[in-house]
Amino acid sequence: MAELPTGAAVDLTAYDAVLFDLDGVLTPTAEVHMHAWQSMFDTLFEEWDITPPYTSEDYFQYVDGKKRYDGVASLLRSRDVEVPWGDPSDPVTADTVCGIGNRKNVVFTRVLREEGIEPYAGSLALVDALVARGVPLAVVSSSKNAVEVLDAAGIADRFAAVVDGVVAERDGLPSKPAPDVFLRGAADLGVAPSRAVAVEDAISGVESAAAGGFALVIGVDRGVGADALRAAGAHVVVGDLADLLT
Repeated sequence: MAELPTGAAVDLTAYDAVLFDLDGVLTPTAEVHMHAWQSMFDTLFEEWDITPPYTSEDYFQYVDGKKRYDGVASLLRSRDVEVPWGDPSDPVTADTVCGIGNRKNVVFTRVLREEGIEPYAGSLALVDALVARGVPLAVVSSSKNAVEVLDAAGIADRFAAVVDGVVAERDGLPSKPAPDVFLRGAADLGVAPSRAVAVEDAISGVESAAAGGFALVIGVDRGVGADALRAAGAHVVVGDLADLLT
């Protein structure tokens, strides 16, 4: 499909299904994730005397859209730091990729439970419009907290399938930008990628959907930049999903 101009009218009901990323697309949990990563890496870098300091640019380049442990490994590798992978059951005190990733999750879950989360108003409006038209929907997220976030936001009942970090780890599905998680989401809905839409805000997520051969890949610009999303494979980029309401 040829690239569409920014803000172009798109009839999502013309497709067999729509698959959404979660953090930064449906809910502003990306901000909570960013805060949790910053807090955890700031402490780790100080303790281990790692330079240069962790920045928000590191989040977008090495962490955003990836499974938690893959993000840790990628970020540490950017600083020439290698630690054992460990096991997901590792305690937060373990100096392993999994232990470090689990430290971040402690911060994230505390903030989510204390403060809750609300879906983006424009995203909720689009989702409800699609549900009303009978379009099957799924969530495809790298987060292991996806189900908890959907429940906290009160929108879990809108989605027929959820492929998250728990499913990916259990079934050995590689992180975005590999296409596997989006392909699983389409399979769970019983639709062909060539007849489905994928909605993403992360570069790795857009690359994942594009590699999966989805008919339409929509980028939501929450700060990455429209040009970067198009370069990754987005056919159309919007600033808010309400822009897609027809």
